[in-house]
Amino acid sequence: MTSEIKLTQYSHGAGCGCKISPKALTTILKSKIIQVPSEKLIVGNDTRDDAAVYDIGNGTGIISTTDFFLPIVDDPFTFGKIAATNAISDIYAMGGKPIMAIAILGWPVNTIPAEVANQVIEGGREVCKQAGIALAGGHSIDNPEPLFGLAVTGIIPLNKLKRNDEAKAGCRLFLTKPLGVGVLATAQKQGKLKSEHAHIAPNSMMLLNDIGEQLSNIDGVTALTDVTGFGLLGHLLEVCEGSNVSAVIEYNKVPVFEPVKEYIDNECIPGGTNRNWDSYGHAVLLPDEAMRFILADPQTSGGLLVAVEEEGVETVRTILKEKNLFANEIGYLTEYNNKKRIIVK
Repeated sequence: MTSEIKLTQYSHGAGCGCKISPKALTTILKSKIIQVPSEKLIVGNDTRDDAAVYDIGNGTGIISTTDFFLPIVDDPFTFGKIAATNAISDIYAMGGKPIMAIAILGWPVNTIPAEVANQVIEGGREVCKQAGIALAGGHSIDNPEPLFGLAVTGIIPLNKLKRNDEAKAGCRLFLTKPLGVGVLATAQKQGKLKSEHAHIAPNSMMLLNDIGEQLSNIDGVTALTDVTGFGLLGHLLEVCEGSNVSAVIEYNKVPVFEPVKEYIDNECIPGGTNRNWDSYGHAVLLPDEAMRFILADPQTSGGLLVAVEEEGVETVRTILKEKNLFANEIGYLTEYNNKKRIIVK
């Protein structure tokens, strides 16, 4: 019976916690090959943005991205929804509108029935329907561990494009979803997650970040990114380095799912947290090292991190409240101080 399959038992990692660490990724992406020059490629590999953007003329850009991972929940339909939501988020994180998706599926065909894979794909279709796009095709392979994701194409007016390298000193920072997904997923994998907490992470991970398209219309919003496997600190650091600014985070204002600290005390720490901290801890000043268990926690389908100038703050806050998203500032950007990129208070 497909209902008896627990997908997380078939994978060594979970969700975006499977991502290669920022340090290792930097090594992997090094190249001596000179890229083919293209004035039409507006966003490529150089800024660590969420997706690539290509100018097709008439002030319009095509956004291209892909994302896939191993199961973070046991239920196949829910896994499919989470993976699809996470992949489409990269389009919204550029301020764009998704227009089409194709599926990426790896499946241990001799271990897990094909009917279970069907439910994963159905979850992906359901999310694509919610986003108003078609799941138009895809590719599958026989793989030792189950994996699923999407390659997504989006569109955006280039004057609305939000990049990681255009944030400005003085911008206020918002985070639209609470942190702690990695901790909760680890608690589930360790068999420690209480039944009354089982819905918290999936409900958050299945929530589309379509607010990004609306935020791109606000002139005061200078940068957007989604918070996924590198944790809040890792993705904020990408914005800071790309824009040559520093950030101050007010720890007590950062949204965190209520039971997360209980599970941290119970040693439910994802391996990705330590890999993240090892990669970028040198650039962060923490008053308490234990704060890294939340701030470097790898998120799957996390919220949007928004940098907005003072004149746009109230507009952003109002929009987030209307969407029942977290609407309080968590910090701000400053001129680069040549010491630490991120200071947590």
